[in-house]
Amino acid sequence: MINHENNSQTSIIERTTDHTPQKNWQSWFIGRPLSTADASHQTIGKTVGLAVFASDALSSTAYATQEILVILAAAGTMAFGIVVPISIAIVILLAIVTISYEQTIHAYPDGGGAYIVARDNLGEFPALIAGASLLTDYILTVSVSIASGVAQITSAIPALHDYRVALSVGFIMFVMLMNLRGVKESGTAFAIPTYFFVVLMLIAVGTGLFRLFVAGSLGTVIDPPELLAHGVSAITPFLILHAFASGTTALTGVEAISNGITAFKEPRSKNAGITLVWMSLILGSLFLGISYLTKAIAAVPSESETVISQLGRTIFDGRGTLYLMLIGATTVILIMAANTAFADFPRLGALVAKDGFLPRQLTYRGSRLVYSRGIVALALIASLLLIIFNASVTRLIPLYAIGVFLSFTLSQGGMALRWYKIGKLKPGEEKVERGSTLRFVKDWPIKMLVNGFGSICTAVVMMVFAVTKFQDGAWVVLILIPVLVAGFWLIHRHYNNLAKKLSLDNFGIIPPHTMRHRVIMPVSGVHQGTLAALRYARMLSDDVTAVHVVIEPADAEKVRGKWETWGEGVRMVLLDSPYRLFIEPILGYISEIADKRQPGETITIVVPEFVSNNRLAGALHTNTANILREQLKNKHGIVITNVPYHVNEEGEE
Repeated sequence: MINHENNSQTSIIERTTDHTPQKNWQSWFIGRPLSTADASHQTIGKTVGLAVFASDALSSTAYATQEILVILAAAGTMAFGIVVPISIAIVILLAIVTISYEQTIHAYPDGGGAYIVARDNLGEFPALIAGASLLTDYILTVSVSIASGVAQITSAIPALHDYRVALSVGFIMFVMLMNLRGVKESGTAFAIPTYFFVVLMLIAVGTGLFRLFVAGSLGTVIDPPELLAHGVSAITPFLILHAFASGTTALTGVEAISNGITAFKEPRSKNAGITLVWMSLILGSLFLGISYLTKAIAAVPSESETVISQLGRTIFDGRGTLYLMLIGATTVILIMAANTAFADFPRLGALVAKDGFLPRQLTYRGSRLVYSRGIVALALIASLLLIIFNASVTRLIPLYAIGVFLSFTLSQGGMALRWYKIGKLKPGEEKVERGSTLRFVKDWPIKMLVNGFGSICTAVVMMVFAVTKFQDGAWVVLILIPVLVAGFWLIHRHYNNLAKKLSLDNFGIIPPHTMRHRVIMPVSGVHQGTLAALRYARMLSDDVTAVHVVIEPADAEKVRGKWETWGEGVRMVLLDSPYRLFIEPILGYISEIADKRQPGETITIVVPEFVSNNRLAGALHTNTANILREQLKNKHGIVITNVPYHVNEEGEE
């Protein structure tokens, strides 16, 4: 039996090393490797954090109002008058969701957002649904935003239309490369375009409101484009609800900060919460301003000209410098919206992987202290999606937003349940959960009602999306999320089964010692490398058998003669291979020996391996050890060992 108490003989030595990674081609692209101790210096403040995590949400102001008008167009231009009330309702929902996530940020300072909230309050299954929804949404965020930005470019330069897929993939690779350089560097690089967009939009909205209310000179759109659709139905509650749901695309990205709290400087919860409030205030103000001015100038939804473009040329009296700057900034922010997904997808993937529902490799940080595997995975999946859908925004947009509103619903529902659990605590009492600590607060009923109401609202929006966009492609997401959840469970089951089999919890008996060790050494020829491997084989066991596959009888006789001279008395088995096969006869012989081995017997295959200092020369030789290892790795009690024989091509051994 193993005596866990008597471990005084165990010696543990800690050493440090000064080894630093060598510069390679990656260093030129993503920068020098960073030490783990540099992690605290790679965090970001509120100003850069707004640029990193808000670009997705802020970019939605470029199309959210137009999405409302597209639906209302079914009832004619008279229905455009209700765009402002609908926008106000969306901003109220934005406020509710913001309050919910601001509470989530302080309750769960290690990040994770909807996934962690659902896991701790609703259970693993809802958490996996939230995780799958968000991961899907981040992939679609990259695809939709990049495709939308490229569409702006190809509209200005029609000659590039046939290259939109290549352009889209190129932009994704660029954003991926910037994020591989680290959160701090990518945030600093993308901060200028983000604030450039915000400033120009504020100037546009401010100028428009001034001209409308003070100067009285705003007027309406000159030469408006052709209306996207003509009225064929009445204004019904369902139409209003449909328009409301389409406009709530303005809320996509609000959850991003709650998932990326760990990227902020300390006090990170406070900094993340303030950044969230900033983002929501900017988003709500711009969205309301754009919607109000859209109604005032009688803008119409159209494929040929966006609402933002109509606003710009009306407010700035034509297509002058400010107009071009506004359109350029809008294009850049749409492409940059992908950066939010690149900031959050790897972090969320790492959290899910840490719980054992995704491959563990996603939890490893790369040389720049970012989850580089998650960043690369997101880029590849989003690129594949763009290739499949030919970078078409129209084909991608129906897949969008369902996942994020499902995560909103689960997050707010989880927070409501959390407040209910807090209400059962006594003042001063604490309850430690997996991801947070519950403490009694007096106003828990109000907070529970706010989160509960918000959960109901986002659930209604999600269901309207699912119904109205189902035939347009939303069915893909409704199928994809359950498939992802099933994949999570399969991965989790594998890790659990493996952990049980390798666990030391009930491991109390030392396995029996090997009673016998048999060595088999494949020999293609007799030379210095063969003899080096033979010496090693004889160190392992006295029971050594050399095996030579007879392809050409004349060559076999040479091997026999040399072995009798240099084989040190070790027996050799000659396997005749009339069909000139090499691996199959050896595998057959090894299997035959393995089937007849005694209990506790271990078989080691010792393979001489030629190693050259010239890589090109090394490619001219068959790597038998790797071939045998691949074929025999599933057989119990068989070990493959290669004994390298180094040769300097210049003649020096």
